[in-house]
Amino acid sequence: MAFNQQPAVARYGSAGGVIDAARRNRVLRNTYWLLALSMVPTVLGAWVGVKTGFSFFAGNPFVGLIAFLAVAFGFFWGINRYRDSGIGVGLLLGFTFFMGLMLSRLIGHVLGMSNGANLIMTAFGGTAAIFAVMATVASVSKRDFTGLGKWLFVGFLVIFVAAIANIWLQMPALMLTISALAILIFSAFILVDLQRVVNGGETNYVVATLGVYISVYNVFTNLLALLGIFGGDRD
Repeated sequence: MAFNQQPAVARYGSAGGVIDAARRNRVLRNTYWLLALSMVPTVLGAWVGVKTGFSFFAGNPFVGLIAFLAVAFGFFWGINRYRDSGIGVGLLLGFTFFMGLMLSRLIGHVLGMSNGANLIMTAFGGTAAIFAVMATVASVSKRDFTGLGKWLFVGFLVIFVAAIANIWLQMPALMLTISALAILIFSAFILVDLQRVVNGGETNYVVATLGVYISVYNVFTNLLALLGIFGGDRD
């Protein structure tokens, strides 16, 4: 039984509509701020990982994958459990540091190229451009894209299974296909997640930031991987 009988969408010009719009804007603003802040521990984690040679996959790839998933889902559970408190924010920042560590192997590989720093900046700029486009569309478009979520999740499962299989198959063509599809799918996830906040479907900025961060992270890593393959210079 629902105790709140107020309609989800208030009439235009009503006090409820003003409050509802202000709440959505506050969640969206806090999401952007926390997303920007999350880049700091990510960069720090990547730096630490490069300096220490950190890798979950240096030994047995399967064991490394299980360990990564266990840590990641532990963070997911904690962030959702404490999403309404400062603990949730702290766990989110801890998760982004962990993801920075996971990124360090790719960063170290690209930095080994003579133009590695330029490739990283290009990937960062491309990711920022994709995010800006998706954020703009989410804010101004009258079309509801949130229904794409279930199809995008199916697409994610397909590329996830393919990526796991390719750990052993080591097929370059499959890796390129996975990276290209991942960029498309996670770019669309950014649009869906941000529009959910804009439309009031997500009211917790910690959870919203987690979803958007994962998408941005995957766009960046796959874009950097493609740039490293096609634009890397080892001379």
